[in-house]
Amino acid sequence: MSYIYVIVSPVLMTYAKTAAFSAEQQQLARAAKALAHPARVAIIQLLASKTTCISGDIAAELPLSRTTVSQHLQELKALGLIRGEIDGLTVCYCLNTELLQQVQQQFAAFFLAATTGAACGPNAACAC
Repeated sequence: MSYIYVIVSPVLMTYAKTAAFSAEQQQLARAAKALAHPARVAIIQLLASKTTCISGDIAAELPLSRTTVSQHLQELKALGLIRGEIDGLTVCYCLNTELLQQVQQQFAAFFLAATTGAACGPNAACAC
């Protein structure tokens, strides 16, 4: 008796439907995702407290390995929230204040729109 083995591997293909959302919605979501990790928030806060910072100094300030800090720095840099310039064997990072101000305005507008008008609250009757 011979056996035939068939391996079936279901591949689920999901496609992001980002085209269905505005550029501002996409940018706001990317910023929220980048800021969704406490290490990245700590990095931004650290850079805000200094004019520039070397990546090794950032790792010394956080309870993370240099490799992990480097990965978080790359995420922030890829979005453009921080800038990094090579200076010899080190990379000096600083905040992209223009983009941070733009993101701040987008978040402010988002939360203002979300909190004005009819909404359910702890003492309000919900229209659901």
